[in-house]
Amino acid sequence: MPKLIIDGRNIEVAPGVKVIAAAEQAEIMIPRFCYHPALGSVGACRMCAVKFLEGPVHGLQMSCMVEARDGMVVSTTDDEAVDFRRFVIELLMRNHPHDCPVCDEGGHCLLQDETVSSGHVMRRHIGKKRTHRDQYLGELIQHEMNRCIHCYRCRRFYQDFCGYRDFGAMGSANRTYFGRYADGPLENPFSGNLIDICPTGVLTDKPARFKGRRWDFERAPSLCIHCSLGCATIVSARYRELIRVEAHLNPAVNGHFICDRGRFGFGFANHPNRPHHARIASATATYTDALQAAVNQLAEISRTFGSQAIGTVTSSRASMETLMALKILASAHQWRPPSCFQDARQRNAAVAAVTRLNPDAAVSLHDVECSDHILVIAADPIAEAPMLALALRQAWRSGARVTVLDPRPVSLPCEYTHIPVAPKQLSAVLQQLMNALPSSPDTPPAPPIRTSDDAHNASAVSSPSCDPKPDTALPLLAAALQSSQRPVIVCGTDIVSGTVVNAAADLVMQLRASRKNAGIFNILPGANAFGAAIASPDGASFSRILAAIENGEIHALLIAESNPVRWFPDRGRIRNAFKKLKLLVVLDYLPTPVLDMAHILLPTQTHFETPAVFINQEGRMQQASPLHCNGMPLSQLTAGKHPPREFRHDIPGADTKPAWQVLLEIKAALSAVNTHLPSYSELWEQIGQETGIIIDRHPDSEISKGHRLRLQKPKHLPETPEPDAPLQINLQDDTSLELFPVESFCGTEELSAYAPILCRMEPVPELIMHPEDAAGCGLTDGGMVTIQSGAAILDVRLKTAAGTATGTAFLPRHRQLVWHRTDRSASRASLPQK
Repeated sequence: MPKLIIDGRNIEVAPGVKVIAAAEQAEIMIPRFCYHPALGSVGACRMCAVKFLEGPVHGLQMSCMVEARDGMVVSTTDDEAVDFRRFVIELLMRNHPHDCPVCDEGGHCLLQDETVSSGHVMRRHIGKKRTHRDQYLGELIQHEMNRCIHCYRCRRFYQDFCGYRDFGAMGSANRTYFGRYADGPLENPFSGNLIDICPTGVLTDKPARFKGRRWDFERAPSLCIHCSLGCATIVSARYRELIRVEAHLNPAVNGHFICDRGRFGFGFANHPNRPHHARIASATATYTDALQAAVNQLAEISRTFGSQAIGTVTSSRASMETLMALKILASAHQWRPPSCFQDARQRNAAVAAVTRLNPDAAVSLHDVECSDHILVIAADPIAEAPMLALALRQAWRSGARVTVLDPRPVSLPCEYTHIPVAPKQLSAVLQQLMNALPSSPDTPPAPPIRTSDDAHNASAVSSPSCDPKPDTALPLLAAALQSSQRPVIVCGTDIVSGTVVNAAADLVMQLRASRKNAGIFNILPGANAFGAAIASPDGASFSRILAAIENGEIHALLIAESNPVRWFPDRGRIRNAFKKLKLLVVLDYLPTPVLDMAHILLPTQTHFETPAVFINQEGRMQQASPLHCNGMPLSQLTAGKHPPREFRHDIPGADTKPAWQVLLEIKAALSAVNTHLPSYSELWEQIGQETGIIIDRHPDSEISKGHRLRLQKPKHLPETPEPDAPLQINLQDDTSLELFPVESFCGTEELSAYAPILCRMEPVPELIMHPEDAAGCGLTDGGMVTIQSGAAILDVRLKTAAGTATGTAFLPRHRQLVWHRTDRSASRASLPQK
């Protein structure tokens, strides 16, 4: 390993490390603009100049372009290097507008820091400044081109790292312009990262504009809970209002970046209709009165109808504390186990993914980037786990093959081979693939799909290279997997059953048995679906809970941070069923339709206001730190005017508690013997007893570092999976399609649906099917179709796509799609009315 000296400090680094990165390991910050750890070195800004005094390199050199080598003696404070950097700053500031007081980057601007540290105070150039016209880049990013210093970070991230081409560099030399060919919203679902990587104020956070300086905010590390990946974030708040979310470095998970849904989807925390006060029926009540009313009625129903007459429902957006507190409450009083999943297919797939996960085979997003062949099974990365799509691109840029076995017309920011297979056929196809794998590990490598030059140079978002039939594609895929050394199997759980998940796990184990360093990367339906599968593997799906209510088996229902109405097509059926309940208790922080049906409402806190642990899809347990105290945002209390000039003894809207604490208070109040309310640490002791998960409150603990844990398997697994009940669309001539509700990047994820900025960007939801299926019943692309499921109907626009598997149709779980009740009972798709 190379040993060198930087500013008198002896440093030993790994081979290939640049001098600028070696200096960081010694806590020496060399000035830079164009260099970024995720983007690499280009030497464009000339700001990282240092003096090489001894060793294989001499003189003034750019530290981002020189690899550390033995015997180097480097000085960052040499007069020649300091004078050179000072002159670079003067040239950069020659055209800068000097508008720091009105720039949102002021206070955390790299150009501002370097200018001050270099001692630049006066502009000697007397000529006119170069000016540009700013562009409209959409609702998320504000463009101020006159502040640009031509570091090229934005173009390299947007085109090279992400693979999108609608934003880039135009012009040349001093007139280079960074923007779009015309005004318009950016197409890149990761475009918000331009805000973080821009070292000046050219690209800033438009929704957070003029809302405060960095030093005005309360800031804390947190987690993104908009999908199952668990990306690390830094959140900022002011006056009890969440203002901004930024990416936080987590090398194993999201690296330096996050998607736009995670960055801008925090509107639920500030929603004006968010519940802040307890209610009994429709009347506002104190928290104590509402809790006591719930306890009294739960006890009465349990005495009258038995403990099994009380059901419990939660969801995968609930924290580990809430999930386990609900399980402890239900178990202590012999209520029905918590229902954590919407339908049987989702539940079976999630439980299978958790129980079949081998800790030695589990891989992180960083591991995906380092793989040499990635097989994606039943997953749409952009919609279900956006940062996975970015990881696939980085693997592809390094020469990896990407193959997708999915019935949908999936889009990825890299070249890939798409094999459209219907979900009900996936299990058999995977079995054929395992049978086709050569028994000998010494099989010669398969022919390459593309040349290495294509892999490294191409940067546009690509369509699939082909849509081959499984019979002809599987032998080639088997040979490619056998020739790889680090294959990764990505398996979704949204549209498939547990059988497919088990088959994917079997494939990984077969590859590992042939001396492959193979890994499994499951995508789960929610931020804490892994925890939900651990907390309640034997809990029924909500569909069964609903049937039990209709049959008179359940008389009281406790819903903790879940909105079953949102996922269920026939909302009228849910409303009618809930009317039969003698008691409906709801704990939530979202203004869902369930709140209007509740007999008792107990508002809860978000993961920005209380510590919350989530387990991501790879079994990595991470904690979100509380950011600010709970209560109504000041801007909502004052309507944007000056705050009241009177002091209060309370915080308005602070009548909320963590959901786990509310559940444990109910448990304590219902217990005739032990009324002790566990503390947070005592709760985790109980969680450890139930699951084998131990949390250490020490700052250097595994929970703080977010290490993947070897979790104990759920103690009580269901002996037989709950039967799946797929939706069918009946077409003409007695043919039918299987209808699958699916995710999309905008409009389907529950929390981001409360963010007005993202709601304005949502595409029009469409029903997707193969052109042959559409032509078979006289439907045309772009026409309206009426879908019926039970007594609910829906009118939706049709989109035909050749990459769709025949016999299937896909409908996004979009918030704009509202099912209406009808007297008809058959499920069908009808022709548009003329």
